[in-house]
Parts: sequence; structure tokens; C-alpha cells
Amino acid sequence: MTKNNLLTEQLRYTGENICPTKINLCSYKKDSITYHKDIELEHLQELMNEDEINWIQITGMQDTDKIKNICQMFCIDFLTTQDILNPEHLTKVEEHDDYNVIIIKLLTMNKDRDYESMQLCIIQGKSYVLTFVEKETDFFNEIISALNKNTLKIRHRQSDYLLSVILNSSMANFMSVLTTMEDELEDMEEALIVPHNPDAPGIENIQKYRKNYRIIKKCIFPMKEHINKLFHADNELLNEQQRPFFNDVNDHLQFVLQTMESCRDLITAIVDLYISRNDQRLNDIMKQLTIVSTIFIPLTFLAGMWGMNFEWMPELHWEYGYLFAWSLMLTMGISLFFFFRHKKW
Repeated sequence: MTKNNLLTEQLRYTGENICPTKINLCSYKKDSITYHKDIELEHLQELMNEDEINWIQITGMQDTDKIKNICQMFCIDFLTTQDILNPEHLTKVEEHDDYNVIIIKLLTMNKDRDYESMQLCIIQGKSYVLTFVEKETDFFNEIISALNKNTLKIRHRQSDYLLSVILNSSMANFMSVLTTMEDELEDMEEALIVPHNPDAPGIENIQKYRKNYRIIKKCIFPMKEHINKLFHADNELLNEQQRPFFNDVNDHLQFVLQTMESCRDLITAIVDLYISRNDQRLNDIMKQLTIVSTIFIPLTFLAGMWGMNFEWMPELHWEYGYLFAWSLMLTMGISLFFFFRHKKW
């Protein structure tokens, strides 16, 4: 039974990932950048610089006390801390007086090539950005590389630009996954169209894509409603000059949503093709059985007629009766076979 989180003061990580909690700090300004890996909590504040943008990366949610202390250090409220520790929390965007909270999902692929969602919680303040993830990921590598190279003068900008870069990277993650899925679904559709294709996908392959689609939809679709909360003019933590970058995030989200709809249509079409292919295969089998039955019906009639136990039958004592019966049945069977073949049945 799910407990009411408003009736407890305890913080508890509700996920299953056992990755230990680590803290990395990236501090940067126009002409410098410093990176500290796996630092202790008590050293975090002294390593931060108020004149720089401080990106604190927290990996692993096992140590709830450490998560709690980090949140208290940045005056993050108790309910937001609970949301950080709940990996099943829905996508959301919240504004507070001193920080913005964005909870989104990232997609990772397991060893069975099934997609799994991983929560990414971003807290953006005036001079800092906190990111919380459940386990080690290479998701941030490209952003760190851009900071090191000062790509597009990323170090000249404020924390809101770093937020837009992280959100754009999450959109790129979805775009990559969905574009790959769309290509694979198109290949699957072509394989089903080819008649008598032994490599045509089975229902287990189709069901795998349906399952992955549901996971992806659960991750992406809520963003459609929440992402616009960042774009209004009253948000003091988002500078006006950074608005085009957040609009770019929204454009990428629209592309992701359109690709997701395309994947849904392809999955529906593939299911219909699979059912139609099975119906056609069943019809072919029934046609073959019907032809066989039609060939043997007259033969069965002749065998039944000559198998009657009447004493006076014209062919009963005929010397060539047996040969005549076999010749008649073979002629009739072969004639019907070539007739059906001529009709291409």
C-alpha cells in the first residue's frame, strides 16, 4: 500500500538501484573551469565559489542523509527532496522563489535491448545547478566536454543556459531513441509486406516494440504539458536573452512528439499487417485442404459405390474391373489437379 508522504518526516529512496551516492562539482566562469570528483559533503561548500557557476552532480540515491543535507544546504524544501528520492515521480516543472525544479526521464537500454527510464532531477538556482541521477551515466559527458572547450561560449553564460543545455541533451536522447525505433519499425513493416518471407517478424518482436513505446510515451508525453511553465516572463531565474534556447528545447520536444506519433502509427500498421498476413496464411492452408478434399470426394464416391454388397453388380465379376476402377480414379484425380492448377488456385 502506498503511504501518504505528508504524514512522515522520514526520507527514503523508493528505487531499486544500489549505486553509492557520489558528488562531483564543476565550477566555471569565463576564463577558467575546475572539476572535483567524488568529493565529501563537508568539503562541498568550501569548494564552491559564489562568483562562478557551480554544477553539482549527485549520482546514486542510496545515502538519503547525504541527499537531505545537500538539499538543506541549498534551502530546498522537504517535498522536493522527497520527489528527488522517488524515481517513479511523474515529470514536472515547479517554480520556487530561489530555484526552479525540473523532473524528467532519461532512457537507457538494458542487456535485453529493452528501454528503461531513469529519473533526472534538475534544480537551478541563480549561481548553481544541481542534477540528481540514480546511477552512473554518460549522459553528461558531452556537456562536460563543451564546458572544457567553452563551446559557443558556454562558460560566459549564466546557470539558466546550462539548464537549457541539459534539457536539450535530454531531447537529443529521446530523438536518438525514437529515430532508431522509427527506422526499425519501417524495416519491420517492409519485411511483413514481402510475401512468404521466412524472416518476417513474429508477434513477440511486435510486442517488444509496443512495450518500449509505452515506456517512451510515459516519459515524454507529460513534458508536453509542463515544459511551457518555464517560458513565461515572470520567471526571474531565466534571463530574457536565454529565451531562444528554451524555445529551441520546445521545438525539439515537438519533433519528439511528432516522431512518437509516427511510431505509434507504424506499430498499429504493423499489427494490422501481421493479423492480415496470418489470415492470408490461414486462407492458403484452407484453400489447399479444400483442393485436396475436392480431389478425393469423387474418388470416395466411386470407392463407396463399388464397395456396396449387392450380389448382382455389372463390374463385380469383370476381368478388367479392378484395372478399370484404378484407371478411372487416377484419371479423375489427375484431371482435377491440373484443372485447379490451371485456375491458379
